[in-house]
Amino acid sequence: MEAFDPRSARPLGATFFARDTRIVARELLGCVLVSDAEGARTAGRIVETEAYLGNDDPGSHAATRGVTARNRVMYGPPGRAYVYFTYGNHHMLNFVTEVDGVAGAVLIRALEPLVGLEVMAARRGRSRGLCDGPGKLAQALGVDLADNGAQLGDGKLTVYAGTGVSGTVKTTGRVGLSAGHELELRFLLAGNEHVSKGRTGPRSSGRRRS
Repeated sequence: MEAFDPRSARPLGATFFARDTRIVARELLGCVLVSDAEGARTAGRIVETEAYLGNDDPGSHAATRGVTARNRVMYGPPGRAYVYFTYGNHHMLNFVTEVDGVAGAVLIRALEPLVGLEVMAARRGRSRGLCDGPGKLAQALGVDLADNGAQLGDGKLTVYAGTGVSGTVKTTGRVGLSAGHELELRFLLAGNEHVSKGRTGPRSSGRRRS
């Protein structure tokens, strides 16, 4: 397992995230996400993301008649965590993008574990499949609703620039949506064993991403 030393890496600031959501989603691949939850450091390389846009994106939480209590964090400032709870048992970690006042966020769908694997395994209750899905990685990193709106790099969560993408970047439709699933806004490192097993296509339940 490759070691990661944040002392030799560059943390990503708000200016990285204050750009087109699709560009940020792609360029986050290969970057390293570090969590210091509960006094234990865990980290993983980002290998899969999904972009969620403004109110013209039917799969986005911003596809409403305006700002709501739930989607408010999506509207900025950029470089913050947007965390929500879904399906009764999963936290989902997103990073806010675009300029302040414009809705956008990138869902972190999968990580390649690098640091703190024993801690991740204890939180997940298993030693395999630690971060190959958005709910799994949030649990492994100790992310919950208390992190919603938190500034990245100013507390528990920090994102560091990667050293480049190894392999081919693949673009597909998004996973688990009843609308907007066909938009090719999912980015992943093709062939990486830690990418999620999710398949694109409509949800049979008819529920929007939540």
